[in-house]
Amino acid sequence: MEESLKPQKRIFIALTGISAVFSALFVYALWKITIPGLNEINQYLPMVFGVVALVLIVMLLTGVAGIVLALLGIPIMKLFYFWAWKAINIMFPLAVIFGRVFNIPREKIEQSFIEVSNSLVRQHLKKVPGERIMILTPHCIQRDTCVHKITRSVENCRQCGGCSVGSMLALAHKYNCHFAVATGGTLARKMVKEARPKAIVAVACERDLTSGIQDVFPLPVLGVLNERPFGPCFNTRVDVNKLEAAILEFLEEDSNGKN
Repeated sequence: MEESLKPQKRIFIALTGISAVFSALFVYALWKITIPGLNEINQYLPMVFGVVALVLIVMLLTGVAGIVLALLGIPIMKLFYFWAWKAINIMFPLAVIFGRVFNIPREKIEQSFIEVSNSLVRQHLKKVPGERIMILTPHCIQRDTCVHKITRSVENCRQCGGCSVGSMLALAHKYNCHFAVATGGTLARKMVKEARPKAIVAVACERDLTSGIQDVFPLPVLGVLNERPFGPCFNTRVDVNKLEAAILEFLEEDSNGKN
C-alpha cells in the first residue's frame, strides 16, 4: 500500500479531487441562481434540475472515490471502474488548470495521469493472447538517419541495434504481438481500429500517451514513457525491460507467443 499512492500518483489524485469539489460547488451555485427563473417557467423545473445536478455531482465524486480505492489496492466493482475513468476524462482539463494555479508543470500532471491510468488498468487486468496485444509507438523511436522506413511495415527494420525499433520488433516476434509505428494521432487511431486489439502497450511521451489513452478508452492501455536523450520527438528510445514487463502483464500464460 505504500507504493499505491506514491507522490507521482498523488499529484493527479489531488488535482482531480479539487476539480471534482469545484465542479460540485459550481453546479450547486448554478442551480441556486437559476431557481427563480426556473420557477417562472414551471414550478417543478427547480426540482428536476436539482435532481439532475445531484446525480452529476454524485457520479463525479463516485468516480474520484473509485480512483482512490483502486490505487489503495481495494477491489472495486466494474461500475466504480467505469465512473473512475469517466471522472478522469472529465476532470483532466480542470486538473491541468488547477495545476497552473499551484505551479505544477503540465508534464508532471501527465506523468501522474499515466501512473494512475496504469494502476486502474492493472486493477481490472484482462489476460489476452499475444496476437491480440498491440505494441504502438510514434515514428520518432526510429533513428532519423535510417533509410529503412518502418511506418508502412515494421518488418522493414534490419534490427541493426542503432535504435530501439529492432528490440521492440524482436519482442513482437517473441510474443506474437502486433507492432505498429504511427506518424501521428490520427494514424495511430486508424491502426488500432484496423488491428482491433484487446490490449495495447503504448510507448510515447507524456502528451501523446495521455491523449492516446483517453482516445482508445475503454480499450486497456499500459503506457511506457519513452526516453529522450536528444530532446522531444527526435531519436527517442524505450527501456525494453519495461516494455517486455508490460507485455507480460497482458499476456495469457498459455499464449502461443514464442516465449
